[in-house]
Order: sequence, then C-alpha cells, then structure tokens
Amino acid sequence: MKAITIPQPGDADALVLSDVPDPEPAAGEVRVRVAAAGVNRADVMQRLGHYPPPPGAPEYPGLEVSGTVEALGAGVEGWAVGDQVCALLSGGGYAELVCVPAGQLLPVPHGVSLQDAAALPEVVSTVWSNVFMTANLLPGQTVLIHGGSSGIGTMAIQLAREVGARVVVTAGSAAKLEACRQLGAEILVNYREQDFVEEVRAATGGAGADVILDNMGAKYLARNVEALAPGGRLVVIGLQGGANAELDLGLLLRKRGAVIATSLRARPADEKAAIVAAVREHVWPLVEDGRVRPVVHSTHALADAPAAHRELEESGHIGKILLTP
Repeated sequence: MKAITIPQPGDADALVLSDVPDPEPAAGEVRVRVAAAGVNRADVMQRLGHYPPPPGAPEYPGLEVSGTVEALGAGVEGWAVGDQVCALLSGGGYAELVCVPAGQLLPVPHGVSLQDAAALPEVVSTVWSNVFMTANLLPGQTVLIHGGSSGIGTMAIQLAREVGARVVVTAGSAAKLEACRQLGAEILVNYREQDFVEEVRAATGGAGADVILDNMGAKYLARNVEALAPGGRLVVIGLQGGANAELDLGLLLRKRGAVIATSLRARPADEKAAIVAAVREHVWPLVEDGRVRPVVHSTHALADAPAAHRELEESGHIGKILLTP
C-alpha cells in the first residue's frame, strides 16, 4: 500500500509518499480501507520529531480516518466487511489501509458523507472527553474556547451550544470570529486586538469562565487562571505556546480552581473505547439530527500531504483539513 512516511524529521517536505507493507489486523482489530484522513497538529509535531507514536502504534502519522471495513481480526463482533466507518487511531491514518481496535470504530453518521466523516473522530473524542467527561461543563455555565476556528474549536462550540452553555472564543481574524459566531459562539475575542481576560470578565459580570479549553499551554497559563471563575476548570490539551510557565498557586487556591492537562493519543485502548462509546451515545444523535456537523476547510490528495501541513501551519483555515488516498 501507499503511506506517508517520515524518513527524517523536518519541515512539511519531510512527508514522503512510500510503498509499505499492507497491515494485517490482530485479534480484536479491523482493517479499514481509508477514504479520508484528518490532519491534526499532533501530526505536525510528529513530523518535527517531537511527538513519536506510542509503543505498538503504526509509525505513519494520522490520528483519524473514515473508510470501509475490509477485514476482521479474530474475535471482532458487531462489525462486518463493507461497513462504512470512521475511527480514532494512535497513528497510521495517512495511508491506504489502517488497522484499528474495534472499540475505536464509529459508524459513519447518517447525513454525513464518507469523506467528511474523517473530520469527526479525533475532534469529537477530544472535545467530549475533555470538556464534558473531565471538566463537566453544565448548562448555563460559561466556556472559553481558545482557537475557536480550529477543528477542535469548531466542534467544541457546537457541543457546548447544544448543552446550553455560553460560549466565548478567541481567534485571530474577523472572518474566523464570524465563522465561530455562526456555529454558536456568543462572545468573540480577537486575541490580536483584545485581552481575553478582560473580555471574559466583562461578559460574565466579573465571574469568569467555568471551563477553559486551551491549546496554547505556557503562553496562556497565567492569564487563563486569571480568567477562571470560582471552581473553574482549565483543561490544557496543547502546547503551541510552550511547555514551561510559572503558576500562581495562591490565585488558583483562592479560586478553588483546577488545572488539568490531558492527551488522547497515548491513552490505553480501554480508555479510548470508553470515550468512543460515550461519543456514540451522546454526540452521534446530534450529528445525525444535523444539529452538529463536521466543518471541513479543504481536501488534499495523500501525495500532497506536505501542502496540507503547510496549510495547517499557516493557520488560515477554518475547521478541518483532510487527505484522501
């Protein structure tokens, strides 16, 4: 099969389309013929040599795909050859074929094309596990979503809106903020021109945000804690702004706040399966009703993976970027 390999870490041109052996499903796995793969920041970090795949995962990048079940490993129940699926992966999605534990499969939702379904597994699993399962966002609470126009951001806006939360977003342009507004964000903050701490306080009567979903890490840590409401939960899921920062524990104590750092890729298979099951129960009905949808910015051929990465790194996109074998 064809797959994107990374012979040497580097810029986008480090991604090389190569001939590699077809994968064989182990017990409890299925093999999927890939229709499309989502492009994520984690893939960029892997390409740069900063985020190696966990032990046992395929060495190729790609954390989510859609496609058709082609083969079943021993002991797999509930799936059949020919099923149209999308899947949460530990790696290997930038390929024509990929093997995935059966517990990390989801059916393609009614009303979503097979190709666009590749935009769902990673972002929905990330948002649901962090904003709802971990931070317990409730109706009537305020959530601050950094990078609101990203794949994760566009999904977080929609799901927070659906549970009746008030949504604040940051983004870097009027066009991105307008896209966030159309998805359900109420308070729009241009981080290039406005202080999100002040804007959150103004929008909440000084109370702050009950939940903050942060992709920046160190750069925003101190200001995020300032923006928290009493009892607020800051969930850090990315380090685009660095990994090391000082934390004012006194302020955190006074707010009775929590700072939680999570990752999805390295979780054990049983934890991923539990997240995927929760997504199927709670989110899939919203997708099938048309209340929540994947937001796809562009699609590139698998051979054009370098161009897809450059587009992601330029940060001009709104929603997801996909690759198609």
